[in-house]
Amino acid sequence: MPARAGGSAALPTSLPLASSLGSGARVRHRPAAHPPGRHAAKGCGPPSHADEPVRAKASVERLGSLQAPKPPETPELETPVLKTPELKTPELETPEPPNTVDPETPEAPNGLEPEALEPEALEPNAPEPEAPAPASEPQGGDAVEEPKSGGMFRSLRVRNYRLYAAGQVVSNTGTWMQRVAQDWLVLELAHGSGTALGITTGLQFLPMLLFGLWGGVIADRYPKRRILVLTQVAMGVLALILGLLAVTGTAQVWHVYVLAFGLGLATVVDNPARQSFVVEMVGKRDLPNAIALNSATFNGARLLGPAVAGVLIAVIGTGPVFLVNAASFGAVLFGLYAMRPEELRSAPPVKRAKGQLREGLSYVRGRRDLMLVLILIGFLAMFGMNFATTVALVAKETFHTDSAAFGVASSMLALGALSGALLAARRVARPRLRMLVAMGLLFSVLEVVTGLMPTYWTFVALLVPTGIAMMSIMTAANATMQLGVAPEMRGRVMALYMLVFLGSNPIGAPAIGWMAEEFGARSGLVLGGLISALAAIAVGVMALPRGSVGPALARVRRRPGPPSAGSASREAGSA
Repeated sequence: MPARAGGSAALPTSLPLASSLGSGARVRHRPAAHPPGRHAAKGCGPPSHADEPVRAKASVERLGSLQAPKPPETPELETPVLKTPELKTPELETPEPPNTVDPETPEAPNGLEPEALEPEALEPNAPEPEAPAPASEPQGGDAVEEPKSGGMFRSLRVRNYRLYAAGQVVSNTGTWMQRVAQDWLVLELAHGSGTALGITTGLQFLPMLLFGLWGGVIADRYPKRRILVLTQVAMGVLALILGLLAVTGTAQVWHVYVLAFGLGLATVVDNPARQSFVVEMVGKRDLPNAIALNSATFNGARLLGPAVAGVLIAVIGTGPVFLVNAASFGAVLFGLYAMRPEELRSAPPVKRAKGQLREGLSYVRGRRDLMLVLILIGFLAMFGMNFATTVALVAKETFHTDSAAFGVASSMLALGALSGALLAARRVARPRLRMLVAMGLLFSVLEVVTGLMPTYWTFVALLVPTGIAMMSIMTAANATMQLGVAPEMRGRVMALYMLVFLGSNPIGAPAIGWMAEEFGARSGLVLGGLISALAAIAVGVMALPRGSVGPALARVRRRPGPPSAGSASREAGSA
């Protein structure tokens, strides 16, 4: 039809009307059989030149009347345009399948087969037993749920930890008793030789320097509760042997050397296993509190043990003191045996494989936060925590006091450490690196001020806050290391931490002693505190976000200062 309509617009006027009609109608011209008047009236006579204008006009009018009803067909011509959205209907209906599935998603576990559920769809809604948020660090560390309410002894609510802590109170007291009795026995057997006493102490700490990292590998590889049972039995047997030798009068110096070295070997495995076993008893939430309570029991035994040992040595001799210490390990063994294994949060043991020691070192090397803690603790322990040397030198050389006054000073330092541990036990928030830096700087300043005190009693009084700051940073650093590591790495990381903490002190003690000998007894405290303060500041700078120091210094350099006289005169001249 459109083609025909287009053709009729150019229709020649000489053609008859019938030839322009649609529907294929055929019209034949017949000879005139009627009178001319009728033909002229009707307009259907034979063609003549005189009638052509009339017929053409009639043809045009007829075409106009025939094309008048065609406008309604216009929508049909535009139908493809109007139907174009219908072609896009599949695109609009494309999102409908997910909408039909979404309402059924909550009913999927009951209405669908397990195979029909994608793990990715279920995984975000699954509860995570471990840290629900990525570590700041943590990297690793891992986010820890902080307790909403504090309490100095909140970790004692855990039954397993109550048993462990009670055994540690008895055992630590016995250990400090043996330490005093062992030194006294060596002095008796070696006729007061200080060299023999130093060799005994060195042999006891030597295994930690040589095999300390391997102790962490063993702690990660086997169940820690079983390891502690074996190490406590070994320590008890060594104390029993030394006690029997001393009671029977057959003890010799080399016996003490061998037994001290054996005690150091047991400590190599016991230390990392004991440190990393705490979190399995109380969990990450109460770990800082449990570490602080452990430090409190240790320092409480440090105050009580030597005093009890002194009385027993004076009354019954050194031999029975070793036997008492051997019996004290029974309290720890009973606590370990009485624990409920199902309530422990035991980490899966790491399978035996090559390169596990290197793996632990690489793990710590790749963790910037752990490296900064180790650097800070290493410098503080090496130069700032040599109080056994510095306090003795200041008490004797500067204030010219006797051994009783030295004992009072040592007791005040231990009292401050005990107070610091109890204060740390009240802390609820997880320790952060910036808090460690602040504590390290405070400890360093207090040590310097203590070394500058003019009188003995002011010196003794400042030892208490110094001990508080020392124990606060020690407990915070221990908790930071344990909370920021993966469970399968905790034993090796804590072995490295104990190696840095205990191994750096014998290295720094001779250097501090040399400083005190060359520059005066006070210099051991003052210089040690200054070096520790510089280390704390350096760690604080390194802890800043990377790339933040340079722009800050650039802003300081670009800050406009007051104009100088020369620049003002030059500006006036140019004006």
